[in-house]
Parts: sequence; structure tokens; C-alpha cells
Amino acid sequence: MMLLIPVIDLKDGRCVRLLKGDFAAETRYECEPQDLLRRYRALGAAWLHVVDLDGARDGVGANGALVLALAAEGTLKLQVGGGVRSAAVIEKLLGAGVARVVVGSAAIEEPQVVCGWLARFGEERVCLAFDVRVEAAAVPRVHTRGWTRDTALELWNAIEPFRARGLKHVLCTDIDRDGALAGPNLALYVEATRRFPELAWQASGGVRDAADLTALAATGVAAALSGKALLEGHIQPEEMQAFLLNASSPASTSATTTS
Repeated sequence: MMLLIPVIDLKDGRCVRLLKGDFAAETRYECEPQDLLRRYRALGAAWLHVVDLDGARDGVGANGALVLALAAEGTLKLQVGGGVRSAAVIEKLLGAGVARVVVGSAAIEEPQVVCGWLARFGEERVCLAFDVRVEAAAVPRVHTRGWTRDTALELWNAIEPFRARGLKHVLCTDIDRDGALAGPNLALYVEATRRFPELAWQASGGVRDAADLTALAATGVAAALSGKALLEGHIQPEEMQAFLLNASSPASTSATTTS
């Protein structure tokens, strides 16, 4: 079963979505992060993906207190990323109740250090995130620092140092589809699961409707992340049921979310 994992992106303490990773192309949503977490819990979500966008760009977790408040709710398993560049930050987040910490830029900049984090914290507690732009000949090139820095590194080569070091969970975002409601890059995830079938891939970027969830499930990914489509109601509660571990029947879910 492929899981649907709702996303909350935080910038300056508010829920936002960026278009294709551009900090100047921000959509702000008039909802409180805690209320959004409770909404997703009521729908039947088991996991919630939370990103500190300020931390991802600057390496400073400006939304740290809010992330900890969400973790303190204790009702969903939180997967948290954005500016995680030290073991101390991972330890703090896990100690506060976060279930899994996402490491992005550090995996490219200090792979041996990150291998040590995988060994120390375990394969279920650390997820590596690779943000890519797909170039000519379908080559996915990795970007870092909140998508603001490009590299010459191909996604498949970026993963290699971690394969024998306990890596299990990998989040891959197609930057040019993120927040665009343009459909996910199915070919990217087909290739990812073909090359590395032992990894639990999480697909991010472009989900626009329930049909996209069904198509992603067919690629073999373990999870699909969605932010904008859920925030803007493009996927109805009854359409989410097959992808949410704790979902009740469509009728009871509808009653819960409209009460």
C-alpha cells in the first residue's frame, strides 16, 4: 500500500507553498498549522511531513518552536526536515517526539557524516531527501540549500554512498513540478524504484488529484507527498481513503470533516 503523506510547509510561522522551489513565488494559506494537523488526523492520516523552509534555505530553524509544538500534539507521526545539518538537531527533534528526521543538503555536502547519523539513529528515524531538476536525457540533477544551489551530481550517484550504510527512506522531489499542480514525474519514480527497489521511495512534486495518487502507486513508491492539492481541496476525502492508514469509511470521514 502506498501512503499519502500530507505536507505542511512553514515560512515565518505560517503555512505556505512555493512554486517550483522559488521563495519569491509564495502562496500563503490562512490556516493555523495546528488546525491543519488536526484536519489531516481527522481524515485518517498516519504521517505528516513538516518542512521548515527558512531552515532549508538558511540553515537556521526559524520555525523550530512551531515544529516542536506540532510534535507535542502526539497524534500523528511527524517527519520533519529543513536545515537539519547536525546530529544535535536530529537528537533534539527525535527527543521532542518527531518520528523521522529528513536530511537534505548535508547528505550531499558531508556524506560520510550523514552515514554516521544513519548508523547512530537507525534506518527508520532518518530519511534522506534529494531535490532534483530533470535535465536533457532525463538526467535528475540534485539541488541543495532549499533548492537555491545546483550541483553536478546525478541523483543515482548521490544515493550510492548510503546504500550499504543503512539507508531505507528516500524522499525525492521534482522541483519543477513542486507546487505547480502539473502532475508528478512518473518516469522519474519508475526509474528510481527500478534502480533501487530496496529503498522506500517517497514521491514529491506535482500531485494534483486522486488519479495521480493511483498512478504513483503503480510506480512502486512507498509514499506520495501532497501539499497544495490537499490544501486547495483538489482531492476529496473519499478519494484519499485507499492511501490513508487510519481512514474510516467515506461516509464517516465526511461527517468528521464537515462537523
